[in-house]
Amino acid sequence: MENQPNAIGSLFESAGSYLETRIDLLKLKAVSKSSDIVSSIVSGLVILVLITFGILILSVGVAIWAGSLLGSLWYGFFAVGGFYVLLSILLIAFKGKWLKGPVSDIVVKKLLN
Repeated sequence: MENQPNAIGSLFESAGSYLETRIDLLKLKAVSKSSDIVSSIVSGLVILVLITFGILILSVGVAIWAGSLLGSLWYGFFAVGGFYVLLSILLIAFKGKWLKGPVSDIVVKKLLN
């Protein structure tokens, strides 16, 4: 019967050690997920900035080219501006299907991996 208090004490010690290990594991998993999400966001933003600059330069080029075809430089810029207004209206109309859904899917996949 003398071994029983030692066994119970050893059991509590093991349970405490197990709990600390599980907490450490959860912390490490949280850090891993957070760093993965932050790195994905940062790399996505860098790519978005580069694409934005590319589209901006191409838009100016197309506006100048269209303006030379239409006879006035201003007409080319109005045409390109009108294209972007039309594109914005389409994105607003279909934002749930084209933007919100895919972005939500990406976030959920990142969190569950």
